Amino acid sequence: MSEKCQSILPRRNRRLLAQVASVSVELKDRHVIAEHYHPEDQLIFASRGVMTVRTRQGIWVVPPLRAVWIPAGTPHSVAMSGPVSMRTLYFLPGLARTLPRTCFVMNVSSLLRELIVYACQFPNLSRKLPLQRSLIDLIVAELKTANSVSLQLPRPEDARAARLVRVLLANPGENQTLDQLCKACGASKRTIQRIFLLETKMSFARWRQQSRLLHALQLLAAGEKVSAAALEAGYNSPSAFISMFRKQLGTTPTAYFKN
Repeated sequence: MSEKCQSILPRRNRRLLAQVASVSVELKDRHVIAEHYHPEDQLIFASRGVMTVRTRQGIWVVPPLRAVWIPAGTPHSVAMSGPVSMRTLYFLPGLARTLPRTCFVMNVSSLLRELIVYACQFPNLSRKLPLQRSLIDLIVAELKTANSVSLQLPRPEDARAARLVRVLLANPGENQTLDQLCKACGASKRTIQRIFLLETKMSFARWRQQSRLLHALQLLAAGEKVSAAALEAGYNSPSAFISMFRKQLGTTPTAYFKN
């Protein structure tokens, strides 16, 4: 069961004193923040390391210098791959009203990165103070133009597909064919393919490819070499993995983490 967190925005005599709050924390490899939810919208930024955000709708992997948007009231957990420098901004709901009401991972521009880091110097930011008002407005404006990154793995709700997903998430390098997997989950290959397209908007093959890519990202963040991460994630060779990584993220794994 999700734990409901109290509002982090300060109040005095029930009067709101700030519209944005910040938290900066250093976390160790494999640390997990248990499932919980906040009454505020959240922006979680990874200035170092990789975070994996899990909700009931799916999984979002947040590489270094990216961020994930988590709308208010969304139960989620966060797992760390490698040491993580987490910077979180909490927004009064409605402050960034044009952003989606679902989670998404975004690229963080150089300007937005500096704004987040600067904002985290203040525990709270109030629109009553001119400098802080300008800072809030700049951050919200940058968020509105941020590009999303395809680093999510939606979860199907159908019980048969969910059983298959649990098997693959427990062992992303699993190389059984879909026919073999279907025998274990009690559904035909055609049924599973239809469910994935309907409920995740991905073909099963595309979903499985995405699962392997995200698992490899987590391994690389934890310090694994490219060759080891590729094989553990189920790729036939490091070159096949590098080719897929470049196709999906526009560069090689080494260059991606170096940047």
